[in-house]
Amino acid sequence: MSARLRNLNPYELHKYLVNVYCLNTKGSTGSLKRDTSRDRTDLDIIRENYKFLWNEDDVADTWEKQLAKKYCDKLFKEYCICDLSRYKENKVALRWRVEKEVVLGKGQFQCGNKVCNNDGDLKSWEVNFAYMEDNEKKNALVKLRLCPECSKLLNYRSKKREVKRLKKSQKKTKKAKKPDKEESGDEDQCPGTPEGALEPSTSAEATVPEDDEAALWKKGSEEIEEKSREDEFEEYLEDLLL
Repeated sequence: MSARLRNLNPYELHKYLVNVYCLNTKGSTGSLKRDTSRDRTDLDIIRENYKFLWNEDDVADTWEKQLAKKYCDKLFKEYCICDLSRYKENKVALRWRVEKEVVLGKGQFQCGNKVCNNDGDLKSWEVNFAYMEDNEKKNALVKLRLCPECSKLLNYRSKKREVKRLKKSQKKTKKAKKPDKEESGDEDQCPGTPEGALEPSTSAEATVPEDDEAALWKKGSEEIEEKSREDEFEEYLEDLLL
C-alpha cells in the first residue's frame, strides 16, 4: 500500500476504494454524464411563452417572455398560413408568415395552405380564429388567401366571409349616383318649389279630409324611414368590402 493511502483514515480509505471499484466496472462512466433532461433551447422557450397576439397590456417581465415577444415582433401579420389537414373536424391551424415566405409570396400570391403552391384564381377569406392560450379562449380576425380547391376545404363545415376589393371607378360611380337620386326625388315631389315648401291649392276639390291626410303623412314617413335604412345598409356594406 502506498504512503498516501496509509495516511488516510478508515472512512476516507473506504470512499477511495469504492470509487475505484465503481469507475473500473463496465459501463460505470455513464454515471458521469451530465443530466440533460431539463435542458431547453431558445425554440423551447419561445414555444412555452409564445402568444398569437401581444396586447399593449402584456408585460414581458422575464427574459423568456422578452425572447418570445422579440420573435413575434419579427413575424408578418397581414396574411396567415393555414393547415387544412383536419378540415372535416372544422379545425384549422393558423400561424403568421416568416420572412422567407413573404419573399416568395407564399400566403399572398400563392395559396396560403402550407402544402399547396397554386397561384391561380386566389380568393381572400376572413376567418374568425378561435384558439386556447394560457388556459383562456381567445379570438382573432385574420385573412387567408386560398385557391378554389383549398377554399372548399376551408368552407367544408361553415361558410366564411369572402373579402372582395371594389375598383375605384365602381366606388366613385356608386357615390355619384346617391346625390342624383336624392335630387330627382325632390324634383318629383315638388317641382319648382323650395325644399320643405307646400304648393297651395287653388280649388275646393283639392282639399283632403283630415283622416286621409293623416294616413298620407304616416305613409310618407314610413317610406322615408325605409329609404334611410336602405341607404345606411348600403354604406355599411361598402365599408365592409373596402
